[in-house]
Amino acid sequence: MATDILQEIIATKRDELQRMKAKKPSLREALLKSETGIIAEFKRRSPSKGWIKEDGLATEIPLSYQQNGAAALSILTDKQYFGGHDRFIIEARASGVTLPILYKNFVVDEFQLYEACLCGASAVLLIAACLPKEKLRELMAKAHELGLEVLLEMHDERELEYAELEPDLCGINNRNLGSFVTDVENSFRLAERLPKEAVKVSESGISHPRTISELRQAGFRGFLIGETFMKAPNPGLALKDFIASIQ
Repeated sequence: MATDILQEIIATKRDELQRMKAKKPSLREALLKSETGIIAEFKRRSPSKGWIKEDGLATEIPLSYQQNGAAALSILTDKQYFGGHDRFIIEARASGVTLPILYKNFVVDEFQLYEACLCGASAVLLIAACLPKEKLRELMAKAHELGLEVLLEMHDERELEYAELEPDLCGINNRNLGSFVTDVENSFRLAERLPKEAVKVSESGISHPRTISELRQAGFRGFLIGETFMKAPNPGLALKDFIASIQ
């Protein structure tokens, strides 16, 4: 009997590992196929603004984003500054989310890539401002080895040289990481200097549907939006109304 139970446990464990190692939905492909390209973000807190939605549940809001038209999701996992947690991705997946999920954190070590993989993320954010180019190259290679796509975030001219590493997606952050001031013009200014074939993502400070249309004309395929939705009483419905207003 003991042997039979052990065999059952091992068989179950192999099934669990197979599911964890299975190919995740592609963030890059989702954005290329989407008419809106919106990456809706589950973001409960901001270092500059404090709590946005302290009672926001990862078991509810990400799935509501999916049901209301998001192309993909971003989930903050940093605890101290953003009120996030790795378990939020696990909870979102358990609630029924099948869209690509971006693991949003300040990744500086390979260990964090394993965390992203184990909790069910499809892609990981790597930030040029946080890492020397060679370190970022190493982390990108490890991410790909683990089956994770990489959204490489840049925010000024000096960091554009990182694009030569050919990440899966190139992000332009409209928020200055020092002052936390946002300016969407940053995306328009830097877009033409990115490789023509890059899948471009504009991040932060997008609050008006018209901006999506203008950014698309500038070559962007993805639009990461968090606070605009999270500060609404119902983030999912706010996303639905936003999409309906895009020209």
